[in-house]
Amino acid sequence: MKAVCWQGTKRVEVQNVPDPRLLNPRDIIVKITSTAICGSDLHLYDGVIPTMQKGDILGHEFMGEVVEVGKAIKNLKVGSKVVVPFNISCGSCSHCGRQEYSLCDNSNPKPEVADKVYGHGGAALFGYSHMYGGYAGGQAEYVRVPYGDVGPLEVPADIDDDKVLFLSDIFPTGYMGAVNCDIQRGDVVAIWGCGPVGLFSIQSAFLLGAERVIAIDCVPERLAMAKNVCGAEVLNYEEVDVVEELNLMTGGRGPDSCIDAVGMEAHGTDFYSKYEVAKMTVKLTTDRPIALRQAIQACRKGGNISVSGVYGGFLDKVPFGAAFAKGLTFKMGQTHVRKYMETLLQYVVDGRIDPSFLITHKINLQEAPDAYKNFRDKKDGCIKVVIKN
Repeated sequence: MKAVCWQGTKRVEVQNVPDPRLLNPRDIIVKITSTAICGSDLHLYDGVIPTMQKGDILGHEFMGEVVEVGKAIKNLKVGSKVVVPFNISCGSCSHCGRQEYSLCDNSNPKPEVADKVYGHGGAALFGYSHMYGGYAGGQAEYVRVPYGDVGPLEVPADIDDDKVLFLSDIFPTGYMGAVNCDIQRGDVVAIWGCGPVGLFSIQSAFLLGAERVIAIDCVPERLAMAKNVCGAEVLNYEEVDVVEELNLMTGGRGPDSCIDAVGMEAHGTDFYSKYEVAKMTVKLTTDRPIALRQAIQACRKGGNISVSGVYGGFLDKVPFGAAFAKGLTFKMGQTHVRKYMETLLQYVVDGRIDPSFLITHKINLQEAPDAYKNFRDKKDGCIKVVIKN
């Protein structure tokens, strides 16, 4: 089969690789019909996530048709149309029992790397380095899905892929980012990043009762979509002092909650931002917490900081004294995708949200290498790329 394979920093290629096969009675094989390039994939593309190996198959947002099932699979059959969460969960450990699916104890066969870095490792992820299990991803023609009786969600056969594909990651990620804010009716929520996760965070914040959402980015197409499609007020961080402007917009109080939907490769215009870009370029730091720093500074006293953007290592110049003095509450982490899939599917079926609004580019598998570059460089109005098989 053909698959998108990592070849090194800023290098991906479409290659012929062996077809996947059932290895466990709880496995299923899925023929991919739609997959996507995620903002998190760009961290792999940029070479900032360790333990990648040449030839690794990328992709953790995918869906398709079940073509083989292991002997233990009872809830799915050949022909089922499924969306697959990006994290792999066993369904039986203590964390899965609490619906903390991204913290699964059993799905990662190589936990020692993450344990060493983080103290305790989380669930395995599709197509996201050997620290997270080394599983082949879904930017391919077929994929093996372990624990096929736990993660995959069967969706109606007649629903268009574009409406449900993002249940695999970015829609639940945006939604959990908003849920973590404990939004009360009438709240003001500020969101850093108007990429796909940020856009879903805007919509989710409104669904959960926010009165105002203020979105921060610098890319015109993203700001326009945040304003015109999602209903947010927008700030271009290249044109204003974000913290000052948020204070002005909230009567000096600050937003009730702030969501960092950017993560480790954020950009900014102040001295510290440029300093951190330089440090990351020469491998002196792993992450640039520019958006997180602004969120801490801007948030009202007693407010909430929700982090859905990926961080990988150690942070410098984080104003933790401000967070302590202001009594802020932090919630973050990889998304417990399976926990939210049914709820969000119902929003789609009921017509309350059509996730396909953010698709700007549809391509075939062979075009993926160019699409990675365009997505990373934000060329051609690229906000979300979907690969069709």
